[in-house]
Amino acid sequence: MSTAQPVAGVAAERTHLASAETPLRVAVLGCGTVGTEVVRLLTDSADDLRARIGRPLQVAGIAVRRPGRNRPGIDPDLLTTDPQALVGSGDIDLVIEVIGGIEPARSLILTAMENGASVVTANKALLAQDGATLFAAAEQAGVDLYFEAAVAGAIPIIRPLRESLVGDEITAVIGIVNGTTNFILDKMDTTGAGFAETLTEAQDLGYAEPDPTADIEGFDAAAKAAILSSLAFHTRVTSADVYREGITEVSSTDIASAKAMGCVVKAVAICQLTAPGPNGEQAVSVRTHPAMIPRNHPLASVGGAYNAVFVESKSAGRLMFYGPGAGGAPTASAVLGDLVTVARNRLRGASGPGESSYAARPISSIDTVVTRYHLSLEVTEAPGVLATIAHCFAEHSVSIQTVRQQGRDANAQLVIVTHPAPDAALSATVESLRELDVVCEVTSVMRVEGE
Repeated sequence: MSTAQPVAGVAAERTHLASAETPLRVAVLGCGTVGTEVVRLLTDSADDLRARIGRPLQVAGIAVRRPGRNRPGIDPDLLTTDPQALVGSGDIDLVIEVIGGIEPARSLILTAMENGASVVTANKALLAQDGATLFAAAEQAGVDLYFEAAVAGAIPIIRPLRESLVGDEITAVIGIVNGTTNFILDKMDTTGAGFAETLTEAQDLGYAEPDPTADIEGFDAAAKAAILSSLAFHTRVTSADVYREGITEVSSTDIASAKAMGCVVKAVAICQLTAPGPNGEQAVSVRTHPAMIPRNHPLASVGGAYNAVFVESKSAGRLMFYGPGAGGAPTASAVLGDLVTVARNRLRGASGPGESSYAARPISSIDTVVTRYHLSLEVTEAPGVLATIAHCFAEHSVSIQTVRQQGRDANAQLVIVTHPAPDAALSATVESLRELDVVCEVTSVMRVEGE
């Protein structure tokens, strides 16, 4: 009577017994823009990849939903509409998942790991929602889970946080992590165009999806912020923990106001450790929203669909990572980099780093974040209006830094910038302003960061 071996043991034994000429078998899940580029690179760079890894790579199958679709350069004999059978066959060494979404990606990754395959994924949404399950499955199976392509395309940011800076204490990770929103806001800043027309241009150029909700409402950036903060602060952070605002309310007036302040509007992801409490404890603050940042800030010059991530740590100081944050070729480059690493690990019988969540810090509320606000108010043109508004700010212990008045008709426009204050106090101030008889409308509210 035979005794069943753990899958990881079977996989390790299979790799050990194979000769140097035996290829590592690769399954690709998804053959859209990124998947197609990955397969092309696997084919075109086959000799170089073999030299770097020590064994050839062989594409064993490509899972697709529509096999009849025209895919130039893709061998149709490799296509299958049964991804579960592909990853569960038991003879796959490496799986590349570029389907996206939660299901069936999660089930397929778990099946692949149960059958001894290491996984490279670009799936930010899944990692941000249920990364703990994937890490646990990888550890149990003794395989790798790598995901450089999940955040910021070709920019190497995951590995620096996961490996290069793991001996340091990171205090903040601030970045522009969504190319679509950065393209839109950059265009609005440079041309003076409105949000709607700039979004249409982004869609025409392929920077924005036909349904741009994930990008313009901040869901994409929130998932990436969750991943970055989890790695930086050794704490489990999910997308549900991230405070999120989109850019749909950003107007050309906001852009002009930012320019008048020497600032630019950017959609930023901000991951920080809070100040130590009475017992030295710290929490993790994670948020993504549009903000005005000074034009001399390193992130202010990031234009077009590019991404940049700014890391602050105690020993290394300030580091900035910059480059193309999306697109088939840049994302495929990150996927192939991970693939080489997990293939090398497999041949050595080793595995890379798993989840590091030992710190288990609490997640702080947006209410506790200390920041500044830029507000635009439409107010009645009458004596005592400024005093009434200033009293409203004082009631919530929010100090006004500057006030600028525009217009001399029946109504006037006030532009107010505050000193730093807790977000809860600033939000309460805005709500009180809306109830004042002298305030016709609060036309814009935006945070000011980076000073």
